Amino acid sequence: MKLVTQKAVVVDALGIASRAVSTRSTLQVLSGVLLHADDEGVSLSTTNMEISIKTPLEATVEQAGSVILPARIFGDIARSLAPQELIIEQGGEEGYVEIRSGESVFHLQCLPPGDFPQFPVFPQEGRFSVPRAAFLNTIDRVASSASRDETRPVLMGVLVDFTQDTIKMVATDSYRLSVQDTPAASSVEEMVEVIVPSRSLAELSRIGGSAPDEEISIAVGDNQILFEVKGTSVISRLIDGQFPNYKQLLPDSYEYEVEVDREELMEVVHRIGLMAQKNAPLRLEFGGNTLTVKAQAHDLGKAHESLPVRYEGEALEIGFNPEFLEAGLAAISGSSVRLRFISPLRPGLMAGEDDGFLYLIMPIRLTE
Repeated sequence: MKLVTQKAVVVDALGIASRAVSTRSTLQVLSGVLLHADDEGVSLSTTNMEISIKTPLEATVEQAGSVILPARIFGDIARSLAPQELIIEQGGEEGYVEIRSGESVFHLQCLPPGDFPQFPVFPQEGRFSVPRAAFLNTIDRVASSASRDETRPVLMGVLVDFTQDTIKMVATDSYRLSVQDTPAASSVEEMVEVIVPSRSLAELSRIGGSAPDEEISIAVGDNQILFEVKGTSVISRLIDGQFPNYKQLLPDSYEYEVEVDREELMEVVHRIGLMAQKNAPLRLEFGGNTLTVKAQAHDLGKAHESLPVRYEGEALEIGFNPEFLEAGLAAISGSSVRLRFISPLRPGLMAGEDDGFLYLIMPIRLTE
């Protein structure tokens, strides 16, 4: 194998492919990147067995071949080189690849390509496409609410529904629930419902965020899903299980409702939340057309800040996790946010201005 390329091209391609490199596996091949060159071009492939990525590398192929290189050191070498022509050649010393750029020469140990896991093949039949911007925006608003608790794998995923005119995503970690219903015309023939690991969707959002493509191509196989964007293929395993019936978690009615300037409230929550450390709640007190946000940490001190709101109901005090509250406000679009409550011990609901986004958050019991 021998190919000629540029330092910047390799760095960019590795920046995409390295998102699927395993950092915890004892299998050496999973910490590597498969470099494949043939008459059709050059590609870099990586996998951690949950997510797999294959991305093109712009290069001139002088001799076809494949090899597995250690991804981390390969990336370190590429980034350290001067911005000029880079030659990658396998040959000579067995088990090594030579990387040359200017006067710099590296002999990097490699593995045979046969050790690399085979990627699944997805048939053309049943593939469909969705608008890229709408799909990635839905991911960005919902995926952070998924659980990180590996003992509850279903909650580590995002429920994704595709229909011909909508994309719906739902995620929950039992303490908060995000639901986004996005109008989007897709080419799917009938409804598709899958549970995709939130980490896979987050990586897809990072990869596709700057893509010029107007659409993302999708194919669903046996326990796997394929996303194609910007010439890059992202393959993720699907989570098998029953996602919670989130509709039962959404109350039919509320006792209290108030509309607040979203940006102003988010700034106040961030400031006062600095004092809500070590699991201390952020207190929201409503009364007399005023919202007062309070926090207190016994070994640090306390803080409060008030802002005017349209609230004429009975006085209400309710506590929330400040991180979850701020995340919900950040996910809402528009200039204002509607806060709805039933009681200090029942979940609160946050919603924007008819943008299809709902954020349900569990309160923290206030003891004093």
